[in-house]
Amino acid sequence: MAKTRKTQANLPTEPLNRERVLQSALQLVDEGGIEALSMRKLAQELGVQAMSLYNHVANKDDIIDGIVDRVVSEIEAPRFDLDWKTAMRRRSISAHEMLLRHPWATMPLVSRINVGPAMLGYINATLGCLHEAGFSLEMADHIWNVLDSHIYGFTLQELNFPVEAENYSEAAKTGLPMIPADQYPYMNKLTHAVIEKRYDGIQDFEFGLELILNGLDRFRENPTSETV
Repeated sequence: MAKTRKTQANLPTEPLNRERVLQSALQLVDEGGIEALSMRKLAQELGVQAMSLYNHVANKDDIIDGIVDRVVSEIEAPRFDLDWKTAMRRRSISAHEMLLRHPWATMPLVSRINVGPAMLGYINATLGCLHEAGFSLEMADHIWNVLDSHIYGFTLQELNFPVEAENYSEAAKTGLPMIPADQYPYMNKLTHAVIEKRYDGIQDFEFGLELILNGLDRFRENPTSETV
């Protein structure tokens, strides 16, 4: 008897559910960006009709909210058993690394109201860690927003900067004629340092993070823990 070739149609498939829909959507946007997401494309990825997706998700916005909450769950939430600066440092570095893994995620995080369980738990842990360290809840709210502004802003610049780090020196050399020393002496001097590779010009996420963390102690109303 001749062997028959198995096709996608006669292979057993996992039942469609919300988990599968969101996992497939996350893979789609990780590969092609948020603009790659549509109900039609997602249905094709899952091998189903687009209408069947609506049994598990309300619409495209519901999918975006779901995958945003999924990636937020990858962030290390602040632990109350750590010094608050250590906890905030680890939280911030973890968030930055997550956003680099999922380059599409920064804009939905800053432009949407995200209230999934992972996000709510993440915010609550952040507020709680800061409040237990002696900050008022109002000040804790200011602090986590300042930290997130650094995280999101630095990440967007890192992801979109038009020159790769290894090409800074050549780019500086190309741009030097536009920065004459008599008009822009400090920029000219710094550009020469990059050209001559005495300075790499690469910005450091943790440098800005430390500036923020080290400036916060004076806002603690009831210090309850030692700082690092």
